[in-house]
Amino acid sequence: MSKHTAVSSSNSLLISSQATHWSQQHILSLLSQLIILLIAVFIVTSMVVNLGERRLQEDWADQRYSELQTVASLAYDKVSFLQFRTQIIAKGELLRQYLQNPSEKLQLKTIENWDSLTDNIPELLGLALFNPQGQLQFATTGSFNNMQLPAALLGSGRNMGGNDIYTSPMAFTPIDGILEPYFYQLSWIENPDQSIKGYLVTYNSIVKLLETIKPAFFNQNSPLLMLDTQGFLYAGANQPAPLDNMPDALGASLKQSYPELWRVMAMNNFGQFHSHDATFVYLKVELTSQYETKREYFLLSYIRHDDIAARYAQWRIVIIIAGCLIALLASLLIILRHRFVLERRAKQNSVQLSNGLFNSELSCLIVNDSGRIQSINAKAAAALSLPADVLKDRSLQRVLHLDDERFNHIKEALTHHKQWHGEISLETLNSSMLQTHIRSKKCPNSNEHYWLVTFEDITALFESQRQAYLYQLMSSGAVAMALTDASGLIIKCNNQFDHLMSLHGDTNISITELLGDELKNQWQNITAQISLQGEWTAQVMPFNHSRYDHCLKTTLAGQLTFEGDIEYLICTFEETTQAVSTQSNSNVIGHRSAIVLRLNELENYFFKLSELTKEHSSLLVMDINPEGIFSNMGNMSQLEKRQKDIELQLLIELPLNYQIAQWQLGKLVILLTETNANSAHQYAINMLQSLEEKNLGEGINIGIASYLQPQSLDTYLANAEIALKRAKQSVDQNICQAFTRPTNNQSNH
Repeated sequence: MSKHTAVSSSNSLLISSQATHWSQQHILSLLSQLIILLIAVFIVTSMVVNLGERRLQEDWADQRYSELQTVASLAYDKVSFLQFRTQIIAKGELLRQYLQNPSEKLQLKTIENWDSLTDNIPELLGLALFNPQGQLQFATTGSFNNMQLPAALLGSGRNMGGNDIYTSPMAFTPIDGILEPYFYQLSWIENPDQSIKGYLVTYNSIVKLLETIKPAFFNQNSPLLMLDTQGFLYAGANQPAPLDNMPDALGASLKQSYPELWRVMAMNNFGQFHSHDATFVYLKVELTSQYETKREYFLLSYIRHDDIAARYAQWRIVIIIAGCLIALLASLLIILRHRFVLERRAKQNSVQLSNGLFNSELSCLIVNDSGRIQSINAKAAAALSLPADVLKDRSLQRVLHLDDERFNHIKEALTHHKQWHGEISLETLNSSMLQTHIRSKKCPNSNEHYWLVTFEDITALFESQRQAYLYQLMSSGAVAMALTDASGLIIKCNNQFDHLMSLHGDTNISITELLGDELKNQWQNITAQISLQGEWTAQVMPFNHSRYDHCLKTTLAGQLTFEGDIEYLICTFEETTQAVSTQSNSNVIGHRSAIVLRLNELENYFFKLSELTKEHSSLLVMDINPEGIFSNMGNMSQLEKRQKDIELQLLIELPLNYQIAQWQLGKLVILLTETNANSAHQYAINMLQSLEEKNLGEGINIGIASYLQPQSLDTYLANAEIALKRAKQSVDQNICQAFTRPTNNQSNH
């Protein structure tokens, strides 16, 4: 019997015995239960949809009113804070000195201080000082020069003074050609005898004030309008897609554009108004209480009916889908219950059905869905080099020497595709290679599943394919080539490499021994770079007792496994002239910043640069030791590993003309040629972002310095170290500069 015949016969036996017969009685019972279920789900879904439609509009209006209450409270608190801030500014030392001894110098200094406040406080439009007669002395802006202080606030007949702060009604003024709504606050500056020295006035933007408290809205696109008790609009003119009858310009009147809504608002302090296209929610708020009058305004928002309909349509779809899923799941449960009853009545011994499987010449096993071997034929036992009685009830994973990841992959394939094909290597003395086919089959008249495992020993075929693959990797060209494992041990090489290194057929040697101790010391970094970038290139110089006499252009290309580990290295060597001279003891010269330099190597590189190149360079010092993480000697190994990881990441993205070097443990130096301080700062920002994405950016501080002619590398490093100290002492930034050129647009930190 052939192999294909045996497999097909086994399948036919399993399939033919799984027939389940449904009687007419069972079908009618199943259909009646399904119909009743569908009717019940339809009724419940309709009720939920109708109730949800009614509740959605109410919930939105209630939520919006709660948001208006929050905004009103925040606005009142904000105005109170502005009063406090006005009082603090009025008591400022500079202003006090000016009032005691007025001078142009103190005036300019006071205005400069006020300008700083207006630049950093969004809602503060300006400040002004008035004399005791109510005449303007000086101000930070000329937009309010025509404003006159109310006579009731001046002189001895006033009702306020001392620590009182007067808040004006809202008004408009043009600023840079744009109408700006504002209110001002006035503070009395008194002498000890309560006589007036002057009046401090602060001007505040209503629009900017509301922008600071608008985040209290759940939806930032929700409209928020502020109107006075006469219906004039003071904020909210920039509402997205405004309604046709809503005011869309500052100073416009809601009383004129929408009189129906205004009549309702004027008669109530809060409430709702329903129109054909929207639901309006309004609230009367008191921003501050004065002795002579109240400052009352309306906060108004609205919810478009189209938005409610769109949101409800989404919920309707969700509810319908949920009802369909519930009906589907319930129907499935009913069908499965009926099927289970039928199969339980017809249950048979499925194991007998697999006896025909063992009449083939293939190695066969029967495994339950828990991975335990139930049956095994003699050929399979011989292939596994264990008796059949010993193999029974053993784990298939352990018998085939499968790791957890691959065994889980096989189980997933059996779950989704009902079969798995692949090659399995046995970790035995003979290292057998098995061509394996696993199929998942259901036991007849039962819910149990079994795995049918068949395999062939293809060790000889696999070895021949492996040898052919290795020879394919080796080129017979004129370039010296060698094939090594991940550790650098030579597996095969061509005649050119044998001649170059004078091996005379003896290939039992590592590539690191042939190329010198310098490459051996850097081997871990080199292999890590190959895993990330695919290859590593450098110039290798002759050294004492080396087997070659010329400079070699060396390229190490990696052949990676499916998991990303290095399986083989393909090494090519070409004799070439020395591209870069060096005065160090290193015989490995990296191309395109392929290696991390030592500080003396960086010093030699810097010494050979032209003065013009130095003048357009920048130096970056990076501290990679997060405060409090690597604080003792026991954690030095962690710091070394962290530094290696950061070096590798930097090498991947390092530009061609940049050089990186190790200064000390926890510190790296990058020389940026043809790069000014601005570009160096931007490179540092991008580099930190890249390290953050790899979870390597914690606690890193960077100092940047520019070249100052003439300057040695030691002085250059000292200047960058000063910038690094500033960065480490700073609270809000980790990149600082020092000794940068005056042409740098960024200020030194």
